[in-house]
Amino acid sequence: MDLAARSRLGPYEIISAIGAGGMGEVYRARDTRLDRCVAIKILPSHLSCSPELKSRFEREARTLSSVTHPNICHLYDIGSQSGIDFLVMELLEGETLSHRLQKGPLPLNDLLKIAVEVTDALAKAHRLGLVHRDLKPSNIMLTKTGAKLMDFGLAKSAVGDPFTGPVTPPSGETLTTLRSPASPLTSAGAIVGTLQYMSPEQIEGKEADARSDIFALGAVLFEMVTRHRAFEGKSRVSVVSAILEKDPPPVTTLQPSAPGGLAYIISICLAKDPDERFQTAHDVALQLRWLSQPGATESVLAEKKATLQRSRLAAGLAALFLIALGALFFARSRPPASSEYGVVRFSIPLPAKQELAADVTQSLAISPDGKRIAYVAAESGVSHLYVRRLDPVEPIAIPD
Repeated sequence: MDLAARSRLGPYEIISAIGAGGMGEVYRARDTRLDRCVAIKILPSHLSCSPELKSRFEREARTLSSVTHPNICHLYDIGSQSGIDFLVMELLEGETLSHRLQKGPLPLNDLLKIAVEVTDALAKAHRLGLVHRDLKPSNIMLTKTGAKLMDFGLAKSAVGDPFTGPVTPPSGETLTTLRSPASPLTSAGAIVGTLQYMSPEQIEGKEADARSDIFALGAVLFEMVTRHRAFEGKSRVSVVSAILEKDPPPVTTLQPSAPGGLAYIISICLAKDPDERFQTAHDVALQLRWLSQPGATESVLAEKKATLQRSRLAAGLAALFLIALGALFFARSRPPASSEYGVVRFSIPLPAKQELAADVTQSLAISPDGKRIAYVAAESGVSHLYVRRLDPVEPIAIPD
């Protein structure tokens, strides 16, 4: 349905069309009573034609209007005129996260700041029992005052109505929708959400809870870090298969500069089993907030370096210990050395026909290599110089 400029819905004057969201067409309008610009979303006809669906949507819209959070697009009013049901919301100036990612990667500080703001907004909605069910980059607006989570058009109450209980849609209808590239609007009877960001339990038609939003948050964080979708394929069947059966590569393989802590957070958010994910968005926010603290990334790197140094030091000490132990074993395995140190005495008997000269100190010498001795001895009254080895018995006379 196209609304012409200057047409009115109650006190709201239409200015121009903005675009199509997950649950209707969006227009820029002016509140003539307060003289402020607002965004008006026209709801699809299938909500209007079903009294039960319309009643449920109105209850959930009232719940959403009570959410006051700086990172959630505020819902001002809900109305109906001439068969047109509409929501009146805060008009946000800026660009969507999906448009921002097309320009290039986000600096780490900006990435963590946006991630914390979006996660805080989810945590607030979950505490009030609201599950978004269509979290994706195009539903996150980046404004001068921070990130804003938009389009709760697919949101559902996780607690139901305390008076009437959950509403069952008419036979042949469901509360689920599936966006397709050919049709920007949603249609009844399919699956809630945008395919690439849907959790396994949503694809299988199971009840979505806050942990389903956490899975979608992991997919958004993955895309913020790598600029690639976590789950891609050439067809819807291949995308569904990837979500149900395959894990995306670690973000550090696609973006090596990404902190290891952020890669861990994303991997836990994208666990196939809801019980293996973070159980609340508040838990994710705490992790992201710690990671965004000044020096947190550097401290992780420093701790890794210190751990590596400690490992190397331990290995070195172990090697020294083994060397010392080997030396001790070798020393103990050797025969004990004599504790006495002094002159070694031995006798060298001379042949019977020889006698040493009178001055022994002058007539006896040991070779430098310790293998021979030389001495002067008299034989038949004539002195001669003799040399003998220490191993043979007989000396050898040196002539003349």
